[in-house]
Amino acid sequence: MNIEDLNDSQREAVLCIDAPSLVIAGAGSGKTRVLTYKIAYLLEQGFQPWNILALTFTNKAAREMRDRIATLVSPEKAASLWMGTFHSIFARILRIEGHRLGYDTNYTIYDTADSLSLIKLVIREMNLDEKVYKPTAIQNRISNAKNRLVLPSGYLSVREFRDSDNTLHRALTSEIYNRYQERCKQANAMDFDDLLLNTWLLFKHNPEVAAQWQERFHFVLVDEYQDTNFAQHQIIRLLTDKRQRVCVVGDDAQSIYSFRGADIDNILHFRESYPGARLFKLERNYRSTQTIVNAAGSLIRNNREQIAKQVFSEKEVGSPIALFSAYSDTDEANIILREVQRAHRAGISYKGIAILYRTNAQSRKIEDCFLYGHVPYRIYAGTSFYQREEIKDMLCYLRLAVNLYDEESLRRIINKPARGIGDTTVGKLFIEARRAEKPVWDVLKAGTCPDLNAGTQTRLKNFCEMIEGFHQRSTTDDAHTLALHIAAESGLRDYVFSGHEPEDLSRQENLQELLDGIASFVEDNQEQGRGTLLSDYLQEASLSTDFERNKADKDADCVNMMTVHSAKGLEFPVVFIVGLEEGLFPSEMSADSPRALEEERRLFYVAMTRAERQVILTYAKSRFRNGKMEFSNPSRFIREIPQQYFSSRQQGGENGQRTVPRIEQRMKPLHSLNHGGFASALQPSSQPNTTMVSAIKEGCTVLHERFGRGVVQAIEGTGFDAKATVRFDNAGTKVLMLRFAKLTLQ
Repeated sequence: MNIEDLNDSQREAVLCIDAPSLVIAGAGSGKTRVLTYKIAYLLEQGFQPWNILALTFTNKAAREMRDRIATLVSPEKAASLWMGTFHSIFARILRIEGHRLGYDTNYTIYDTADSLSLIKLVIREMNLDEKVYKPTAIQNRISNAKNRLVLPSGYLSVREFRDSDNTLHRALTSEIYNRYQERCKQANAMDFDDLLLNTWLLFKHNPEVAAQWQERFHFVLVDEYQDTNFAQHQIIRLLTDKRQRVCVVGDDAQSIYSFRGADIDNILHFRESYPGARLFKLERNYRSTQTIVNAAGSLIRNNREQIAKQVFSEKEVGSPIALFSAYSDTDEANIILREVQRAHRAGISYKGIAILYRTNAQSRKIEDCFLYGHVPYRIYAGTSFYQREEIKDMLCYLRLAVNLYDEESLRRIINKPARGIGDTTVGKLFIEARRAEKPVWDVLKAGTCPDLNAGTQTRLKNFCEMIEGFHQRSTTDDAHTLALHIAAESGLRDYVFSGHEPEDLSRQENLQELLDGIASFVEDNQEQGRGTLLSDYLQEASLSTDFERNKADKDADCVNMMTVHSAKGLEFPVVFIVGLEEGLFPSEMSADSPRALEEERRLFYVAMTRAERQVILTYAKSRFRNGKMEFSNPSRFIREIPQQYFSSRQQGGENGQRTVPRIEQRMKPLHSLNHGGFASALQPSSQPNTTMVSAIKEGCTVLHERFGRGVVQAIEGTGFDAKATVRFDNAGTKVLMLRFAKLTLQ
C-alpha cells in the first residue's frame, strides 16, 4: 500500500486511528478508496483482522471492499476481517449469543415473504378484516417499530403509532405485533429487523456480553452512515463505548431514505455522540465536470440542515446544463426521445444514458416513446410499467371486456380483488371446460360446473354478469369511459387505493397513470378521426405490453430508466432528470414539511451528481392527470441553480431563448389519490369549432396542448370535416380533425 496514492484530505482521514472520526465524503470523492486504505493501514499498524469490524449496507459493497483490501495487504488477512452488512454481521453474533435471549443456535431467519405470511396468519386467526389490517401495512409498521427499538410492550406508548392506528381504524395493531413476536419466538425464528432489535437487546441487557464484543472489536468502521436508522446507531454506540475507535463515512447531502427509517440526525449529530471526534471532508469530486459539481453545490447550499462543505472538481469545465421546457408530458417524452437519439448519434452508448424520474408512474410515456422510436431500454431495479401487478390486473379486465374467451385474463382476475372464488373453484372450471371441450367462458356462463355449492355458484354468476355488462358497453363507450367504469365496478379501484404505505401510493400512481394514458389515447384519436373504443386502445397498447419483445439482457446496450432513489451509487456519462415540476419533484407530499423538502432537494442533488459529463433537465408546462390536462409550475430547484451553469439557449422553449423559469404561483394541488382521483369521462364537443376552422391556414404556427409547437402543412375539407396536417417540432406529423383539435394560434 502506498499512502501517497491518496490526496491530502483522503490521507488525513486514513491516518486518523486514535480518535472517533467522521468522514464526510462528497459525491464521487473516493469514499470506498478511503475505507479500504484505512483498513489496510490499520492492519499495517498491527491491528489483527479479526479485531476490525466494517459494516456496509449491501453485500456488493462488502465484497468490493474486501477484494480491494486483498490487493493492498493479503487475501488471508482480508478474509479474516469481520466485514459485511449490518444484518449479516449481527446474525453471526446472534448465532453465538442468541441463547441468552432464548434462541437456539440454529434459529431461522425469516425473509420478507416469510414474515408477511406469518402476519397474514395472525390477522386471520384474530378474525380481522385484511382490507383494514392490510398485511403489508402491518408488516411495515412492525418493521418501523423494531427499527426504533420499540417492543410490543411499549408500542402503545408511542403517540405517533397510537394516533395513526386510530385514524386508520387499526387499534389492534399492537396485539398483532405482540402475537407475531410470540410466534416467531416459538418457531425459533427472527425476521430481518429482529437481527437489529435482538442485537441491541443482547448488548443493552447483558453488559458483560457487550464488554466481550467491545474487547473483540478494537476498531469499527461504518459505510454510508447517513443511511443508518436509530437501532443501527445505538448498536454502534454500544460496541464502541469502551475504546471510542470508530470511523463513520457518509454524506449528509445524500441522505434520501427517511421512508425506510434512515435518520439524518445520526450523521449530523455524530460529534455530539462522540465528543472529541475529528471531522474530515472529502471535497474533491473525481466523477463529474466542474459545471455539474458547481451547479449541484449551489443547489444543496439551500438546505439548512447540513454539514457545510465545498465540493469541487478539477476535471474540465464541461458542457452546460441543458434545460428543456415542454408544452406537455407528451411533448416532454418526445423531447427525451429526440435528445437520447442525438446523444447516441454523437457517440454515447445507450447504456451510458440514464433517465431519472421521481415516481415510477412517469416511466409510461417515456417507455412508449422509446418503443415507437426503437430505442432499447431497461428499467433498472424495477419493473417495466406494463408488467407492474396493478397494471396487468387492469389490462386483463380490459381485455376480458373485449374478448370474453381470453382465458389467461379470466384466470388472473376472476378472484382479484378477492371475491370468494378460490383456486379450487377455478381449477374445477378449467377441468370441466376441458372435459366438455368448451371454452371456460361458456362453462362459466352456463353454470354447468359440477361439485360447486350454492354460494360459489352465486359468486360465479355475479362475476359473469359483471363481465358481460362490461362487454356490452365495449362497443358503445369510449375506452376511457369504460375503463373508469371497470376500475370502479370490479373493485380494483378500491383495492388499489386502500393502502397508505409508500408502495401503495406508487401502485395508486401507476393505476392513475394507466387511466390517464387511456384518456390521452381517446383525445388523440378523436382529434385524428380514429377509433376510440376499448378494442382500438388494446390494439395500440399491444406494442407496449409485449414483454418478451421489450425485454433486454442486463448487459445489452440499453438506456437505463429508474427512479432517483434507485440511482444512488451509480454513475453515467449522460443523465436526464425529468418531470421537474412543483408537486412532482419536489413531491407534493413535501409541501408542508421543511424537513421533507430538504430531503427532496438532497434527492435532486443525488440525481445531478450521477452524471459524469452532461445533465439534461426537463419539465412540462402541463401534465395529463386524473383524466385531464393540468397546468404545472417548474420546480423551484431549477431556479436554485445559477443561470451561469445553463446553456445560453433553451432548445424547445419559446423562440429558442433560455431563461430560468419563474414560479409565478403555487401549482394547483393534484386531485387526492382516492376515489375522487378518477376523473369523469371525456365529453368531446359534437359541434365543429368554426372559429378554429376559419382561423387556421396553411403555414400558420400553432400550439397544441400535448404535442407542442407545430406548423400547419395543409388544410383539407371544410366545416365539420375540416382536417389540418401539422408538423410538430417534437411529435412528428399529425392529421387533426379541427372540430376536436386542441390548437391555438401562436
